Amino acid sequence: MKRKFFLLTFTFMGLEIFAQSANYPASWTLENCIEYAKENNISINSLRLSKNSAEQDLLQAKDAKYPNLNGTVSQGLFALNGGNGLQLNSVQAQSIGANSSMTLYHAGYIKNNEASKNLLVQMADLSVQESQNNITINIAQAYLNILMTQENIISLEGVLKTSQTQLKQGNQFYAAGNISKLNYLQIQAQVAQDEYNLTSSQNTLRTNIVNLKQILQLPSGYDFQIVKPDSIIVDNQLKSLQEVQDLAQNQRPEVKYGELNIENSNTALKMARASIQPTLNLTGNISTNYAYGNGNYFNQLGTNFYMPIGLSLGIPIYNNRIYKTQVEKSKIAIEQANLDLLNTKTVLNQQVEQSYISLQNALSQYDSASKQMDLNKQSYDIMNAQMKIGSIDYVQLQQQRLLYIQSIQNYLQAKYTAVLNKQIYEFYAGNPINLK
Repeated sequence: MKRKFFLLTFTFMGLEIFAQSANYPASWTLENCIEYAKENNISINSLRLSKNSAEQDLLQAKDAKYPNLNGTVSQGLFALNGGNGLQLNSVQAQSIGANSSMTLYHAGYIKNNEASKNLLVQMADLSVQESQNNITINIAQAYLNILMTQENIISLEGVLKTSQTQLKQGNQFYAAGNISKLNYLQIQAQVAQDEYNLTSSQNTLRTNIVNLKQILQLPSGYDFQIVKPDSIIVDNQLKSLQEVQDLAQNQRPEVKYGELNIENSNTALKMARASIQPTLNLTGNISTNYAYGNGNYFNQLGTNFYMPIGLSLGIPIYNNRIYKTQVEKSKIAIEQANLDLLNTKTVLNQQVEQSYISLQNALSQYDSASKQMDLNKQSYDIMNAQMKIGSIDYVQLQQQRLLYIQSIQNYLQAKYTAVLNKQIYEFYAGNPINLK
């Protein structure tokens, strides 16, 4: 029985995973990854729930300007000691009433409270946007790491194929006595090293894929495949540093959040000051009652109807410095909010500047690495051809081969570093991250 239960459980789990997977794209572009994360990331959705909660607080604050209304109904039973002992009679008394109150004046507290709650909704939305920006950069970096590793694998496969060709030739040379056993063993070791490098890069690819899957919070068993762009182009056209810094200061959600935080802190100060001002309320209630033995039920309800309406004025006199402390702490909060905004703007400018410097360095390294790889490729091809005719020894070829492999690694690292830094730099300027 237990086995059947577990079998059914795993079957339903498998169906659930399949149902979820059916909504996934067959292959993931960078844009697919970013949009999926924005909609499904747990942390981002948690922030959305915080925003929904803030919206409920706003609705409550809006309704605070309207009168409230409460109703009451009470009934009473009483016991009589008769000839048959203590007896409980039926309903003998009833009271019906309703009361309402409405704040007419509170030094703008209700209006400012609504404004504050509205600001908090906007700030919650900006927190969602900031979290989306952060995960966008993380996804771009993880995605480009996969592309870089895939391209590295292709290069290493080409190197291995060349080494395997050299090994076949080495077999012939060794059989004919044209090379020593040491050189023959060195060629075999070269092939083994190239196989190791390829396997290591394939393992790195699997790790990078898992890393991106985890960022996207996809199921472990899901077969994740990305779309390889037709080409990855390094664009060396740069906006000026000042232009991007200005765009970032005007558009980034963390800056807008800081600005709204200052506005909300000022609103909180107004509310704190309103707390020490008189409060004028309009109050009213209606009530009626029925008592056993005083006549007809409905006649009593009409006769006993009572509806007083009046004004209530509350004047704070002494409250153990509670309100005074709130006012002073609100002033401190304003200063802190201004410092927080200044710090946010300073850090943002530094981040943009660092991105600009990193991009310039990456572009310079890319140009150098590209030239280096081309020259080493030509040299390696020439030496490989010379090795076939026996005009150079194996040591010379091995030295050039190592230089070529290293130049490939340098080129790919510089290429994808430049692409990533360019995407991040443009992202600060308000442009979306994409590989188009």
